[in-house]
Amino acid sequence: MGCVKKNLKMHTEIERKFIVTDSTFKQSAVRIMDIRQGYVGTSSNGEARVSIRDEKAWVIIKSNGCLARLEYEIPIPKKDAEELLSFTCDRVIHKTRYIIPCEDSMLKWEVDEFHGKDEGLIIAEIELPRKDMPFEKPQWLGKEVTQDTTYYNSTLSKTSWKAIQKSRAEAKAWDDWRDSLVKK
Repeated sequence: MGCVKKNLKMHTEIERKFIVTDSTFKQSAVRIMDIRQGYVGTSSNGEARVSIRDEKAWVIIKSNGCLARLEYEIPIPKKDAEELLSFTCDRVIHKTRYIIPCEDSMLKWEVDEFHGKDEGLIIAEIELPRKDMPFEKPQWLGKEVTQDTTYYNSTLSKTSWKAIQKSRAEAKAWDDWRDSLVKK
């Protein structure tokens, strides 16, 4: 038996990710939504997650890749999504998403402000119709992290942002200590 076509939305997602440097983006938001999501599976070929955005829910399947990848969104009842999150996901990510229109086009920014053990991480994403499309970068946009999987939700589903920051601080302290020995 195949998929029911009317319930399956598939497209190639071309997305760029950036760190957000301050909270001024909130002034331009035209929509704000609460998101909870958890991963039910990841592999070298892709990932599957359950996502609840306000009162709607989906199972989302994505192929692997950094800039462009296939994405399927299958709507499911919110009650089913809540059950899946509670029974199958090791770690549920909670974030607030701000939708911000781009000033010079029909594009939009999706800015995710993470909560709980991911507090302090704010990532902006822009979905593009083609890889080489130019776009205006707002003043609150920082370093691009599209190619750095540290900033992917699938990574955060395994390790919290606070744990990643602690690990980076420990690695830096180790490097500084090692460098101090070499200089002597």
